[in-house]
Amino acid sequence: MTETSPAKPSGGDFIPATSSSSPPSAAATPVPVAPSPSVGRAELPASGAGHHADQLARIEDKTARIEDKYARSEALLSRVEEKVESASARMNDAARQADLSSLRSEVRTLSDRVGRLPGTGALVLTAIITAVLTVALMVAVQRLNLDRMLPHGVGGQSQTAPATPPASNP
Repeated sequence: MTETSPAKPSGGDFIPATSSSSPPSAAATPVPVAPSPSVGRAELPASGAGHHADQLARIEDKTARIEDKYARSEALLSRVEEKVESASARMNDAARQADLSSLRSEVRTLSDRVGRLPGTGALVLTAIITAVLTVALMVAVQRLNLDRMLPHGVGGQSQTAPATPPASNP
């Protein structure tokens, strides 16, 4: 992942010739070359290439550590996200359970109230008793000649005699 020196140094040979008898010639010694101006590219001088390579290696190491930290934090965030999702799912289930519990109690209350209502048999018996008592009371009122106590529109006799007597058929 780390490259020690991506740029090749410019200039002549850095390794001197290994001849034991002759002194180094003028061609073998590096001649300082004036850097040519180029747009967007920086030339490193030959003397600082080792220093710059060390800086580049340190920068790459720092970059690798930053990438590792980023990967660890990303993994941590994904685990936190999973935990939050599972916690929210559990909370939703708990809320649903609370809703179901309250719904169960309301249904139980309603069922108890409906259970206390009279059934069909009791309602039919009440209707029969009411009808029999109504007929018995009406017969008693007519036999005891109490129908004059009834209100005018119910069937009782009127207080005043009609102007024309009812016609009789011979």
